[in-house]
Amino acid sequence: MVTTIQLKEDVKMVLNRMKTTSNETYEDVIVRVVNDVEKQKKMQEDLLIEGHKEMAEESLRIIKEFEYADSELDVEW
Repeated sequence: MVTTIQLKEDVKMVLNRMKTTSNETYEDVIVRVVNDVEKQKKMQEDLLIEGHKEMAEESLRIIKEFEYADSELDVEW
């Protein structure tokens, strides 16, 4: 189903500047932008997950160091 949408002139001008070829449609431009945004969101999510994994690993290393230091000191709290 084809739908007609209304765009303000400034939005139309931006879409025109975003065209990679003269025969590219507004739909092509919008689909490309949506796909780019989805890729960026996925990349950000992957980076966040990786960052959290690294932080968790570092926290575990620190805990192990504290446990080792605590066992070496043989101090009761």
